[in-house]
Amino acid sequence: MTHPGNNSQNDKRSPKRLRAFVFAFRGIAEAWKSELHLQIQTIVAIVVIAMGIWLRITLVEWSLITLAISLVLTAELINTAIEKTLDRIGDEIHPLTKSAKDIAAGAVLVGACGSVVIGLLVFLPRLFELFK
Repeated sequence: MTHPGNNSQNDKRSPKRLRAFVFAFRGIAEAWKSELHLQIQTIVAIVVIAMGIWLRITLVEWSLITLAISLVLTAELINTAIEKTLDRIGDEIHPLTKSAKDIAAGAVLVGACGSVVIGLLVFLPRLFELFK
């Protein structure tokens, strides 16, 4: 058992942790290059962030918007991973493969719908106030 202050153990783990981040960012970049929906969702997220800055939303509202954006992007990345895995397993259109892909896409849709509701709840009152 090593002492918590022993840096030699932590020094050995640091490169592994760094590599894990590199692999994760590489995966995000790969998905972004190949997935149109992820690109669209990222652009929408940037527009939403710009609106939040413009409308000076509160810290709680930023928390909700950040959670909504993270939810949609995470769901899309998981959906992409599931689709690529199933495509790797086989080219045939098996009913279970179709079902799994549809369910994963449904998860993205649920997250996106929830995010739209959050966006409307945060932005509509401010926009109504601004344009009345």
